[in-house]
Amino acid sequence: MGRRGGNGRSLCRVIMATGDIPVSKPMFALVDVNNFYVSCERAFNPNLENQPVMVLSNNDGCAVARSNEIKALGVKMGTPWFKLKDLAKQHHIIALSSNYTLYGDMSDRVTTILRDFSPHVEVYSIDECFLGLQGLSKLWPTPTDMGQSIRNRIRQWTSLPVCVGFGATKTLAKLANHIAKKQSAFNGVCDLASMPPSQLEALLSAIEVGEVWGVGRQMNQHLHAAGIKTVKALRDTPTAWLRAKFGVVMERLGYELRGVSCLSLEEVSSPRKQIISSRSFGQLIHSLPELSESVASYMSSAAEKLRRQNSVCNAIQVFIQTNPFREQDKQYSNSITVPLPNASSDTRFLISAALFGLRHIYRKGYAYKKAGVILTGIDSVATYQESLLTQYGADEKSAKLMNVMDQLNQKYGRDTVSVFSVGSKKSWSMKRENISPCYTTNWQDIPIAYAH
Repeated sequence: MGRRGGNGRSLCRVIMATGDIPVSKPMFALVDVNNFYVSCERAFNPNLENQPVMVLSNNDGCAVARSNEIKALGVKMGTPWFKLKDLAKQHHIIALSSNYTLYGDMSDRVTTILRDFSPHVEVYSIDECFLGLQGLSKLWPTPTDMGQSIRNRIRQWTSLPVCVGFGATKTLAKLANHIAKKQSAFNGVCDLASMPPSQLEALLSAIEVGEVWGVGRQMNQHLHAAGIKTVKALRDTPTAWLRAKFGVVMERLGYELRGVSCLSLEEVSSPRKQIISSRSFGQLIHSLPELSESVASYMSSAAEKLRRQNSVCNAIQVFIQTNPFREQDKQYSNSITVPLPNASSDTRFLISAALFGLRHIYRKGYAYKKAGVILTGIDSVATYQESLLTQYGADEKSAKLMNVMDQLNQKYGRDTVSVFSVGSKKSWSMKRENISPCYTTNWQDIPIAYAH
């Protein structure tokens, strides 16, 4: 997930007014699960260990996760599965459908473990967390000891392998994690903050500048054109020149590489200002009832996310489209924005608005490949609680009903209670021919151990 790199306050909160000298050096750790999706699958199926395993995207389309064995075969991220059939047969590649329910739960378990090591945790993505370690230095002989303890506990409690990087800034912690992952000599833990200067200089001189967190492909090309090809070269470039040439973001990055912390820990995720729920269908669909089922399902998911962040939305957008790659088919795509009479997070109300919009843009005679909904105009529930006007799907009864529905679905499984009647056929649902069981969230899928 993308995160903000700062906000227009002071450039770096630890720079003294008299110069580039930090008042106090914070310490950060970045914990990253190796090959996360594949590792989650291996945690419950040991037969996958040391085997070439990949996880495919929605509708089993392309590679979104690769084991080291797959990477060694030269398979790139995003390679379509149909192009790999011959290679798969030759090397006995195991391709699994994505199981996001399992991955999300395993991610939550890792985060829970990390909160035992630090009260300051930023969930950066499904497989990465930053830890703030201020005031915790006396709990461990060295950061490396702490990192190995983190690795061992996560491995013991979840079977997931992780690498840990330590640095005086988030950028350096991210870089340290990259080193820990790529260089086996570090045994999964790299501490740049305590590293001897000569060793640090040698490392930074050998790492491509494109490996720095925040340096994208285009910026990498610009830096190379300017003669900045390594991490050390970027660190040693005057920050004033970086700002003049590339802007404040690169200036901030230069400071971070020098050990001056400019990016604070975001322990509470900011509520999203837009929520999208969409998916390609497992097969082409033609009828309005089938489209209605899919749109209602996507809206239910989006509404749950909206309530989870204690928000309401003021408008929704519905879109549908055919498959642009099927040139033999008639092509059509359209979208419509439906303003709501008042802000709401009530699934019933939002589905009703979405289906109203769908009926206006649906056209017969087309083979549809994708549909989706977008929630916009998102605000906090508290913003509207004092309203004296009649609220549709936003009153106290609505809030209580949605809360009960969310609790039931969380306890007994998704769609245990649903608003829109969905047929059993679900021809619009994703194609997931090789999905693993939901080992940790479904009673029927819990592994059974036999003792002899």
